[in-house]
Amino acid sequence: MERLTLAVAAAACILVFCLPPAWWLAVYVATLAWYPSYLTVKVGTLDFSAARIIILAIYASLFFRQHLLNRFRFNYLDALAITYFVGQLLAGAITSDLRTLLENRSGAAFDTLLPYFAVRAIITDKQRCLSFLKASVFIVAPMAIFGFYESWTGHNLFGFLKEFRAWGVNKPFQPRLGFYRASFTTSHPIMFGLFFAMLGPIWAGLLRQAKTNRLLCYAGIALAAIGVFSSMSSGPAAAALVAIAFIAFYRYRKYWKPVVIAIVLMCATIEVISNRHFYYYPTRFMLSVASAWYRGRLMDVALFEGGMSGHWLTGYGLATDASLKASAEWGAKIDNRPFFDGVNEYVCIVFRYGLIALVPYLAMIYAAIKKLKEAWKISLSDADKWLVWCLSASIVGLLLAFFTTSLHAGQPTILFFILIGLCGVMPLIISDENSRLLTEANSGVWPVKRNE
Repeated sequence: MERLTLAVAAAACILVFCLPPAWWLAVYVATLAWYPSYLTVKVGTLDFSAARIIILAIYASLFFRQHLLNRFRFNYLDALAITYFVGQLLAGAITSDLRTLLENRSGAAFDTLLPYFAVRAIITDKQRCLSFLKASVFIVAPMAIFGFYESWTGHNLFGFLKEFRAWGVNKPFQPRLGFYRASFTTSHPIMFGLFFAMLGPIWAGLLRQAKTNRLLCYAGIALAAIGVFSSMSSGPAAAALVAIAFIAFYRYRKYWKPVVIAIVLMCATIEVISNRHFYYYPTRFMLSVASAWYRGRLMDVALFEGGMSGHWLTGYGLATDASLKASAEWGAKIDNRPFFDGVNEYVCIVFRYGLIALVPYLAMIYAAIKKLKEAWKISLSDADKWLVWCLSASIVGLLLAFFTTSLHAGQPTILFFILIGLCGVMPLIISDENSRLLTEANSGVWPVKRNE
């Protein structure tokens, strides 16, 4: 399959070199969505997926577009994204074998920092942002049809490719509620569902933009819901439901303070009157009762039962004797399994890299939310506020879903950092759009409804 991977990557790279910058990310996401990341080309000890090759082509194209690089302005979100990555390296240098660490994090750089900074450099105005988001509807939404087919019949049309995977185990996933769990081009159903849980809310943000085909957007949103359902996974479902609730709250957003206070008081009340922590109760709505119990116990072991004792600062490392021993001990404490399943993104980070990585990670997310807040405050049109709100919904849904799932390596991780990159460019996009709106207003034309 290395020849096929090279052929796909070569075709996509040619498109990158031939198309204008606005379409580079669309080509990248198309390969990410439709070609499995577990099919790679071996270069020494490193595995290069088609997406990793294409991101190099994007940076090569950027090198010849000096006007894009000249517009780039380094900001605090960029610094925190780099700090998070450096934190992983520092923690790993203390706990892990250096060769293993460098191999693992070198690949991770292609899936985190490079996509993030590509978005920051390429998306320089609203038109490019909307072109990319509209293209993503055409590219990703049809995957849901294949996912539903797999969920209904149990037949993955791309499943034969898993025999040539570079990593992981090709094992069947147990059906849930009478449906099979679709994975399509991803290595796990959770990854497939997260793809749609991330993008569906953002597609809703296109509905109020001028010159947008609303029928196409509604179709994309409907297919996103089908994609999440087809995965039959609780994590994506949680992300989607929280995002839907967040979007529905748009009309009542002025009441956000009482709502937050009510949620905090509810959680505090549960802590006082119940014999379980508050985070057990949302898991009761998950698709699997057994996995719901496991997620609550994972938090207990990590936080209150000494799971991280002596390792809070730098974690247990990557594939070390300490990490393997701790994994077995955690699994035994939770439900007597021989290892622990990292179904919590925050726990996974602190387990491997400790607070040295988790604190910058949380700071990066806070900075991304702050960027969205900046964009919201300066927005002059309802359409732009709605777009920012829906992007925020996607991020908030993911942050809460991270208590029930992890991103895994591959497509969801890349897409997550693309979204963080979009958060970083949103104030610039809105600022440029404001200048255009004010110019048109001064000339007697106001194409969108203005906020009073």
